[in-house]
Amino acid sequence: MTLSVLSVASEAVPFIKTGGLADVVGALPAAVAAHGARMTTLLPGYPAVLARLAAQYPAAPPPANKPKARGKAKIAADAPAGPPPIHHWASLLGVPARLLAGTLDGTPDGPPLLVLDCPALFVRDGGPYGDAAGCDWADNARRFAAFARAAADIAGGAVAGLTFDLVHAHDWQAGLVPAYLRFAPYQGRHVPSIMTIHNMAFQGHYGADIFPALGLPLDAWSMHGVEYHGGVGFLKAGMEAASAITTVSPTYAAEIRTPHYGMGLEGLIVSRGHRVRGIVNGIDTTEWNPEDDSAIAAHYTWRTLPKRAANKRAIETEFGLDSDDGPLFIVVSRLTWQKGLDVLCECIDHLVGIGARLAVLGTGDAALVAELGAGAARHPGRVAIRIGYDEALAHRMQAGGDAILIPSRFEPCGLTQLYGLAYGCVPVVARTGGLADTVIDANIAAIGLGAATGVQFSGVTYAGLSQAISRTVDLYHRPDTWRAMQKSGMKSDFSWSQSGATYASLYNELITETL
Repeated sequence: MTLSVLSVASEAVPFIKTGGLADVVGALPAAVAAHGARMTTLLPGYPAVLARLAAQYPAAPPPANKPKARGKAKIAADAPAGPPPIHHWASLLGVPARLLAGTLDGTPDGPPLLVLDCPALFVRDGGPYGDAAGCDWADNARRFAAFARAAADIAGGAVAGLTFDLVHAHDWQAGLVPAYLRFAPYQGRHVPSIMTIHNMAFQGHYGADIFPALGLPLDAWSMHGVEYHGGVGFLKAGMEAASAITTVSPTYAAEIRTPHYGMGLEGLIVSRGHRVRGIVNGIDTTEWNPEDDSAIAAHYTWRTLPKRAANKRAIETEFGLDSDDGPLFIVVSRLTWQKGLDVLCECIDHLVGIGARLAVLGTGDAALVAELGAGAARHPGRVAIRIGYDEALAHRMQAGGDAILIPSRFEPCGLTQLYGLAYGCVPVVARTGGLADTVIDANIAAIGLGAATGVQFSGVTYAGLSQAISRTVDLYHRPDTWRAMQKSGMKSDFSWSQSGATYASLYNELITETL
């Protein structure tokens, strides 16, 4: 029997991406398909999503006897026609909306995709969550409440021909989906749900004044419903109402039971007991594969590691760095306090002083950008920074860097260390969350067994990170040990195979409970 699962998220590759959430949501359908689950993904209709979806429906050619259009008329005639709507809401929490359909990969038989076309809420200049200046949209609560209401309607059977056995909601933007399914299900149809926490730090907490507009019954306003510290907690509501909670690594599932990582919700996590599971993320090994990656200068495998050197030279040239025999550290990250980049700024002089170089790609806090820029100015040819995000450049950096620095204060799972493992770019990581679960520290025992894949350190402080950098440089200058670490990482199974099976097993478990 094939299970039908509705995955609800605010972003997914290749349609819209601001971080690792999009990679995970985009990869899940294929991961669970191999284990008997057919997953349909629901996304908000941001302009970029609508444009990419429209491209799946090219305009029909004009009749043979019709004169060819010219100028602006020709542009309009050549524009994609877009998909026909499969459902309408006259009033979705007060605004009209339509539901459009396509596929995630653009092929006729690809993973099904649904898009909520609601121009009043999602068609605007800027990003998915905020304007061009980086300020959150003032109506984010309404935007994602409407998105969640639509998801609950779809799951409950509002759309002719679509039925679902289970809903998988991701992060706070989809947090109200389990709440609607519990307190206000479409025509009373109850559907089991999973709430996946990709990062507990982002919770979607809003004032109590928004509650009347949510269309929920009064009994939803309680500590066992959507109420949280006198307001409405989107993530909290999902965690309370969902049939099960998952996080993106086993270690993070344990960490969020404590005040330090639970961000105020540790009590709820503890109260849910065995309903909280940790399932580590995987990566798309067709998209991230140095053997045939079109973005990199030279292809290679763990058997042909010497070919990798051409990628290092290419990155040195692209960033204007000196070319020498020392290690090249890279950073591909949001430049934030969570990611520990303030401590890295303190360690730049030490890194350069022991013969290493640093290339940084990312965007984030202005103060950190300025500090990193100051480090590059102090050490021309040794430190370089690119502000922004470039997917192809991220591939080139993983292929050309010797080691990737990830000094996160907390990291639910992380994907960049997995990309590093796949590309032979040795991860240097803080011992937290998914970083601890996926990187094997190069201690004496692990090196002796040939199992080491990276460097772990405890304490995101100058002492902790500078010592880890020094240890990495020492390992780099032991070529046999370094190559063994690269090969062990590249031979690791970091695909979605095992995690996909685990999710499918959980789906079956929850559906069986409701029968």
